[in-house]
Amino acid sequence: MTTTPTPAADFTAPASAASLERAAAALTAHGFTVEILDGTAAARTRVAELLPEGASVFTGASETLRLSGIEEDINGSGRYDAVRPRILALDRATGGDEIRRLGASPDVVVGSVHAVTERGSLVIASGSGSQLPGYAGGAGRAIWVVGAQKVVPDLDTALRRVHEHCLPLETARTMKAHGWPSAVSRLLVLNAEYLPGRGTVLLLREAVGF
Repeated sequence: MTTTPTPAADFTAPASAASLERAAAALTAHGFTVEILDGTAAARTRVAELLPEGASVFTGASETLRLSGIEEDINGSGRYDAVRPRILALDRATGGDEIRRLGASPDVVVGSVHAVTERGSLVIASGSGSQLPGYAGGAGRAIWVVGAQKVVPDLDTALRRVHEHCLPLETARTMKAHGWPSAVSRLLVLNAEYLPGRGTVLLLREAVGF
């Protein structure tokens, strides 16, 4: 018996409006707060509206945040107690415990994901795992900004997206920046949010990031 190979997915094309709506409905049913926005300009404005001034905010490493300007809005504006600059200022050899605590339990963590399924799951891969405690529940609130190309039908396709698409791009980035390849050392799948209002997903109609 022969089987037909699954066609290669295009992991760069924005999902259709119908696909975005299916993902948004499923995420909402699973306890997430979901907004569908036109693009990065709208996301930038919305994140600023959602973040309380003076809150401790940790930005997960994210091309989406960098390219949209959200990373600089948070870490360079002076409006918040920005956690990432504080972490970068610490010596990793002597300040490891403080680095770990700062990243694990901010008031708000802001980042992105590597895939969103139409069945209502968020998938995040990480080499170091530094952003995962906050995403999973350590942060008081979490906000994820997600480009339309990251919406996929199911978890199997999400994992393919992580390994076949995101990992090579992230490895190219880390090789240029640090001289070493990236790796999927840790993988977090969020299937539901049990605290009302804690997790907000801003789904964009345009593609941005990996």
